[in-house]
Amino acid sequence: MLQVFSNQTSKIVLENQNPQKNIDIINEHIKLSNCENMTIDITNLNIMDACMISTICSTEHYMKYPNGNINWLTNAKEVEEYTSSFKLGNSHFLSK
Repeated sequence: MLQVFSNQTSKIVLENQNPQKNIDIINEHIKLSNCENMTIDITNLNIMDACMISTICSTEHYMKYPNGNINWLTNAKEVEEYTSSFKLGNSHFLSK
């Protein structure tokens, strides 16, 4: 589900269990929209998929919006811990 709050902010709730489909959904939104700031709910995903998706999509988002931010809503603190070594400066992990 995708909600666009303004031309600068959007929220995506990932409910699909296919990691590649989720990556495609987010990257397509980044490519086609003007959303420098995003909130993405990954609470429905397992830890490994959440880590992979947040890392890949944060990188894609940074290439288009180096000053933008993504708030990742998670249900596990481990997602932030596992991805911290990648120094994803545009990512903020929030427990839901």
